[in-house]
Amino acid sequence: MTFASCSTMLAALSFAATAALAQQPPAPPGAPQGPPGPMQEAARLDLAGRTADARAMFQRMMDSAAEPAARAQAERAMAMSYAFDGDCANTVKYEETVIGYWQTREAAEPQNAFYQEGEMADEAARVCIDNGDLGAAEQWYRRGYDLGMKEPAPRTHPASLWDFRLAHALARIAARRGNAAEARRQVAAARRALDGDSAMAAQQERFFPYLTGYVALYLHDLPAAERDFRSALAARGNQRDPFMHCLLGMALEQEGKTDEANAEYRQAWDLAAAHNPPAAFVRPFVRKKLGL
Repeated sequence: MTFASCSTMLAALSFAATAALAQQPPAPPGAPQGPPGPMQEAARLDLAGRTADARAMFQRMMDSAAEPAARAQAERAMAMSYAFDGDCANTVKYEETVIGYWQTREAAEPQNAFYQEGEMADEAARVCIDNGDLGAAEQWYRRGYDLGMKEPAPRTHPASLWDFRLAHALARIAARRGNAAEARRQVAAARRALDGDSAMAAQQERFFPYLTGYVALYLHDLPAAERDFRSALAARGNQRDPFMHCLLGMALEQEGKTDEANAEYRQAWDLAAAHNPPAAFVRPFVRKKLGL
């Protein structure tokens, strides 16, 4: 594979998660879909809980990479492998090396390079918040914002997207910390960002009820959480989001609706088939919850 083709492949791998709050791309090369190969096989090992075996394979890919872009692809997959173990620190370590790769591309493709740097920082932050390291999550979401905002004109991603992402992230972090006033302030900021840019909102509006549901869940307003997660899952593009199904399951479980919760957890498990932050949270969580 040429340097240019590897760079193009990496450019197509934008995250994320459902909660990375970007237009959802096809599953990355680390996902189990597609023709068999070392990257796909290692991803399957992570999905199966065999993370040490997966990382041995990713390490070999890193060591044997002939070009910087190919190594960066393997490093990003290694970051996700650590995410399957809930390891925020090592996820950050490898995402930072991928950011380093994109820094070498700033002169050649500045719009894409700065956008990808922001994406990688947000991807690291997502893993950290999902696993309870709220300080690291805030640090990396703020870094993602700063990197993404460096994209020069003519911008291919509006500043309003990064405003929305940061407010969305800070609202979730505040809710996890039990700070209801700050969570609501950031939800309002996210709403303003959507209302101020209809073109951006056309792609991102579907992530707003996920935000309000998440905040309600962690502020213990369970009826509102259930309502908003159902609304989020009804939105076009969200129906097959494993993390949203898992969050709905959490709300239902806390409401005492055990059978409905377990059905949502099972659906989340079945949908968590990619090598990305949603699957990295859902697979271990549901495996433990349902004894799979």
